[in-house]
Amino acid sequence: MGETTTPPEVERDEIHTIDDDRFSPDTVCLVTGAASGIGRAVALVAAANGLTVVATDLDEDGLAGTADRAAELDVDGAVETVPADLRDDAAMDALVDAAVELGELRYLANVAGLQHVAPIEEFPMETYDEIQDVMLRAPTYLAKRCLPHMRAAGGGCVGNMASVHGHYVTADKVAYNVAKFGLRGLTQSIAAEGDGTVRSFSISTGYVKTPLVTGQIPDTAEQRGISEEEVVEDVMLGQARTTEMMDPVDVGNLFLIGFSRLARHLNGGDLLFDGGMTLTYD
Repeated sequence: MGETTTPPEVERDEIHTIDDDRFSPDTVCLVTGAASGIGRAVALVAAANGLTVVATDLDEDGLAGTADRAAELDVDGAVETVPADLRDDAAMDALVDAAVELGELRYLANVAGLQHVAPIEEFPMETYDEIQDVMLRAPTYLAKRCLPHMRAAGGGCVGNMASVHGHYVTADKVAYNVAKFGLRGLTQSIAAEGDGTVRSFSISTGYVKTPLVTGQIPDTAEQRGISEEEVVEDVMLGQARTTEMMDPVDVGNLFLIGFSRLARHLNGGDLLFDGGMTLTYD
């Protein structure tokens, strides 16, 4: 594919820094899916803002790449890598325990995602179950485990990576669609039970230049009988008014704004950054 769909590296001058007294090395931010894409960007932006980041993923090589990039960017905080399988409760227990050992656990970014393109009649249920486990059950379980630590620290926030597919859907992505709608429900449930001490928010973007997105272009092209260029121009960006994909660092910046005191009244809400995709029409 062309340059417009090549996942970019996070650069230091693209990271937005926020003056917040909770953004310090004594404060821990747990980030899932941190080996690449948006998860890596959130980890790097959080570390650049002075936080100690616990970066988790199944992809250990990718996690090492995230830590290496943090060193190259000379971040003010730190990136600690803890590989974990989000389908395993014991592994998630150990992950949260590792995070708590490093400081006050105040922030959780649920970013990890999977994708599979197939019509409902052909969708493999084992794949459906795996997507729900990683993208919906794991965020719920991690919130369950992290909330007591956030309360004990005097406050915290959970950020969930939703999508325009948590507002309206496209064909052949039933598991992803269901998970993203569910994440918005989880976000609002956390807000309802957070007592104003623990906040939550979700972020709904259109298409972002990540390996998850670029990797589905060939499958979508085959499924619809069109070219890969047509997938990008017509399927992914056809309804948007801003006709370019977001960079992962743009989303990373949104997570840190959501975690910061700037967003103290953001609780249960969804940050819709979709280039006008869902709320406009021709």
